[in-house]
Amino acid sequence: MYIKCGFMKYAINVFDRVPQRNVVSWTALISGYVQSGYGKVALRLLNKMVGEGVKPNQFTLSTLVKACASIASLEQGKQVHDYIIKIGLESDIVVHSALVNMYARCGSLEDARHVFDKMSKRSTPTWNAMITGHAQNRDMMEALKLFYEMPERDVVSWTAVIAGYAQNGYGGESLNVFNQMRKTGIKSDRFIIGSVLSACADLAALELGRQFHANVVQSGFELDIVVGSALVDMYAKSGSMEDACQVFERMPQRNDVTWNSIITGCAQHGRGKDALLLFEQMLQAGIKPNEISFVGVLSACSHAGLVNEGCGYFSLMTKNYGIVPDVSHYTCMVDLLGRAGCLDEAENFIKGMPVKPDAAVWSALLGACRIHGNTELAKRIAEQLLDMEVQISGIYVLLSNIYAAAGRWDDAAKVRKLIKDRGLMKQPGYSWIEVKKRMHAFVAGETSHPQLEEIHEFLESLSRKMKAAGYVPNKNFVLQDVEDDEKELSLSHHSEKLAIAFGVINTNPGTTIRVAKNLRVCGDCHTVIKFISLIFTRKIVVRDANRFHHFKDGQCSCGDYW
Repeated sequence: MYIKCGFMKYAINVFDRVPQRNVVSWTALISGYVQSGYGKVALRLLNKMVGEGVKPNQFTLSTLVKACASIASLEQGKQVHDYIIKIGLESDIVVHSALVNMYARCGSLEDARHVFDKMSKRSTPTWNAMITGHAQNRDMMEALKLFYEMPERDVVSWTAVIAGYAQNGYGGESLNVFNQMRKTGIKSDRFIIGSVLSACADLAALELGRQFHANVVQSGFELDIVVGSALVDMYAKSGSMEDACQVFERMPQRNDVTWNSIITGCAQHGRGKDALLLFEQMLQAGIKPNEISFVGVLSACSHAGLVNEGCGYFSLMTKNYGIVPDVSHYTCMVDLLGRAGCLDEAENFIKGMPVKPDAAVWSALLGACRIHGNTELAKRIAEQLLDMEVQISGIYVLLSNIYAAAGRWDDAAKVRKLIKDRGLMKQPGYSWIEVKKRMHAFVAGETSHPQLEEIHEFLESLSRKMKAAGYVPNKNFVLQDVEDDEKELSLSHHSEKLAIAFGVINTNPGTTIRVAKNLRVCGDCHTVIKFISLIFTRKIVVRDANRFHHFKDGQCSCGDYW
């Protein structure tokens, strides 16, 4: 009774007064510790139990295996597994299921599969554990294969696949599986709804997200803290901070996930001071910030140019909250300093790091070199990255771009050759836009879209109007040594321009245009979008790989600080 009510202190007192403790009482106590989040304590009880001459049964051992899973201790899990084999309980279905779940949660899918394949009977939770394990390890192909092989599926099975696709960046596939689930008659729970909203956020599908929000209200989940937090995140990532703030204000309860979502959203939209104000309100509400909270705050400072404030929060994180900075915090600090033009300070900061800087940290400084045109520092960073044998093509592409922008075509060509020699694939730039609840994608130099001719005519007409208003194409953003007219043509075919042109053509005057891009928006496109917002009197929201840009009346919310 005490354990079920969460009163472990009273449960222990009763347990200690039991004159003859048997396997049932020991198993109950161990289970209580696991349920209360004390997995390590539960594992230590095994030796005491055996020391008193009590032999654990299949329920005791399955609970101990769950303890290993709860603390993600693969080493201790294998030790318990060895003990299970020693006393001859490995073939028990309850123990087998617990072992599959433990190995999957610890990321050891090979061991999980070994146990799974030896099972003569497999329960639905066992299948679910395997599917979840593969999904969490980004192997959606195997997760889906298991999903369709399992004899019976429950809501957890569907959640594992829907959430797996959403968490791994496959928003479209996540929504497709969700639609399949609805046809089976299975009702959505709070976790499925949260995953679907995450898929909408990944796609920046605002209208679709709003449609799901309406369904959430009808199903009575709107005030749920998990669903509410997912709604805040979806609206922020889909470009509508107004909707995100409205949902946030209506929530009767908020946890750290809710606060982190709204703070990070403000950071991504360049609303640095709002993010810092919300952080202070979070502290006043008694919510303890975590690692993610400070990533949001430091990112907000970086995008808003709040160098002193960012340095202060970085210090606060370690001194007041005992949070050890990880690579994401160091990357934010380098980005903060570098973006503000403090390149020497950023380089010294990296040299003073207590841990070895990885590619993400160096690439943040490399990005700052691109902004400020510092090719010499970029060359030193390149040497560091080459020594590390980094296999991320985007970093080499960025270095090549820096050389190209400086007119150092030979150096740019050497870097591109290095990309080829190392067998790296350059990530193609693409943009997408939601129009009438349908997603339309464009790549640079698009050749297959049915409205391509109309889009090009629109852009040619726009170019004439912009030049009459003083626009001069910034040919530094063409990364090939070609003639000026070819450079201008190349610029006009960038994916974000094609997507925005499509949006203007296919929506009513005054409609806000919302476009997402997988890479950073180039400087020339940034200028062109400002002209489009002015000439056509449109609000244009662009989400790139780094942040949101809100264009209106020829101006951008970033103030050209990006």
